[in-house]
Amino acid sequence: MSLRKALIYMAMVVVAFLFVAPLWWAILSSFRPNDAIFRDLFPFTPNALLPEPFSLDAYVAIFQRGFGSIIANTLLVAGLTTALGLVVNALAGYAFALFEFPGKSAVLGVVVVSFMLPFEAIAMPLYSVVSQLGWIDHVAALVVPSVANGLAVFLFYQFFREVPKDYYEAARLEGAGWLRILWSVYVPLSLPTCISAGLMLFIFQWEAFLWPLLAMPAQQFKVIQVGMAAFQDQYTTAWNQLFGAAVITALIPMLLLIPLQRYYVQGLAGSGIKG
Repeated sequence: MSLRKALIYMAMVVVAFLFVAPLWWAILSSFRPNDAIFRDLFPFTPNALLPEPFSLDAYVAIFQRGFGSIIANTLLVAGLTTALGLVVNALAGYAFALFEFPGKSAVLGVVVVSFMLPFEAIAMPLYSVVSQLGWIDHVAALVVPSVANGLAVFLFYQFFREVPKDYYEAARLEGAGWLRILWSVYVPLSLPTCISAGLMLFIFQWEAFLWPLLAMPAQQFKVIQVGMAAFQDQYTTAWNQLFGAAVITALIPMLLLIPLQRYYVQGLAGSGIKG
């Protein structure tokens, strides 16, 4: 191996270490007593990157504080949003791809622009609508506004538009209705898009913080991002519990994303069927 390659590899290792070390330290901190987390950090010693002393007290404590029910709440909200969102967004993408109607281009343009808007821009108008419907402090306030997603609609539209029209016309000649064609022809072909849209809806809901904070002021039904804030009190912070909750919060989406990442990337890349 030449000196130049050796230096390049060493530089890559150093850069990788700089990126991984903070994450590794945060994970290890969740396995330490709270008073030992910053002990070897100022001044820094190699012991800061070792699980010493090892303790599971943080994980025991967070589940004793009800973090298990918070995870279940978030899984319920994210699961309902994903299931309903796949139906609604697939139907919208199907309509845009196959049917012609007045104002189609304008409506599609609004859909495309909608997922570029920051949520903060629509938070208060959305709160006003949800409040008038009487959904404040109700699970519907978390699920229903998140079902329709402009990016998911656009993903389905892009895919369905690339499916050869011969499939649709052949099914129509056989007497199939448009819903039957969607379910029997287009949905089986769109597995990568369904996975991409489903994962996106799930992760958006899993990471939501501002809207659950506004829509659930009583906080009797907490979701995971709001629940993590409970580990920071007015005068003290349970750092090991906070890191433990963060590890669990990151782990659950990873368990979904890692085995499905091939389909996720394929769907987002807009791959389709060429006629």
